[in-house]
Amino acid sequence: MVSTQKDARTVLSDPRFSNRQELKRAQLPTARPNDASQPAAPGWFIHMDPPRHTHYRRLLQGQFTVRRMRLLEPRIERIAAELIDDMITHGPPVDLVSTFALPLPSRVICELLGVPYADHAFFESRSTAMVYGSQQALADLTGYLRDLIGAKKPGDDLISGLKAELAVEELTNIALILLVAGHETTAAMISLGVDTLLRHPEQDRSDPVEELLRHLTIVRVGAPNRAALEEVELDERTVAPGETVTIDLLAANHDPAVFTDPHTLRLDRPEAREHLAFGYGAHLCLGHNLARLELRIAYRALFEAFPALRHAGEPRPRAGYPIATLEELPVAW
Repeated sequence: MVSTQKDARTVLSDPRFSNRQELKRAQLPTARPNDASQPAAPGWFIHMDPPRHTHYRRLLQGQFTVRRMRLLEPRIERIAAELIDDMITHGPPVDLVSTFALPLPSRVICELLGVPYADHAFFESRSTAMVYGSQQALADLTGYLRDLIGAKKPGDDLISGLKAELAVEELTNIALILLVAGHETTAAMISLGVDTLLRHPEQDRSDPVEELLRHLTIVRVGAPNRAALEEVELDERTVAPGETVTIDLLAANHDPAVFTDPHTLRLDRPEAREHLAFGYGAHLCLGHNLARLELRIAYRALFEAFPALRHAGEPRPRAGYPIATLEELPVAW
């Protein structure tokens, strides 16, 4: 395991370390569409190396550019405003997770992919079960997306745009990755971020995203990791070919060599953007621009609508989950 930012960047970017699932010894079981001892299934690009990884990445990058995010921004702002109106209509107290933090990124990723939001309860429940390791949930989601792709008509969503470029199995697996990653992690960051901001009312909330990403670092357990393809000298230690190195992102994002007083939340921290919360190198999170945009809109919209937002009970963490997240966050105003 590596825990410094220097070593983390090396392992995440050095081509002598592989992300191929069949070469790595994972610390925890994970839900994948094939045996982890075998090469990744077609489209399951997050467990591939170049050139296979590069092929899929290039097909998808155009959907997540800064320019595309600017075009999406007004729509995300409208979704946030609609959810806040629903909160006002309901009246306090409300659970911020179920009323705002989860539906906002769920609706956004559905529109981006071309998945009917009417099915959100189904895919949200299956996504959660899948991350816990349920093979049945994985099969349910895979079957749902395969049927959806088969019935797709031409449109301007991501699935429609890629249907002519990819085989059904490839597109199904890509859609599965994006659907799950596109709402799980952002929902977790919205709820945990709001909880953190409420606990630090003395700090300026005008631009909190990068420091919250660094400070919280929600991807913690069992990922990411890489397998050494050859002997590598790493921090005066020899990593042998075939050995798996796990990157402790939480520790790397609290590395005192990079971040002054790293365990203290400082929303005006000038070096905050040096964090590795989205990874680094070729496997940098594809949706990092989208996630940053959603978080910025979510925090701003909530605290502008509810300047007196406060806890209305103790937050309830989701136990045993590989992503740091909350099950419930009761709030009032």
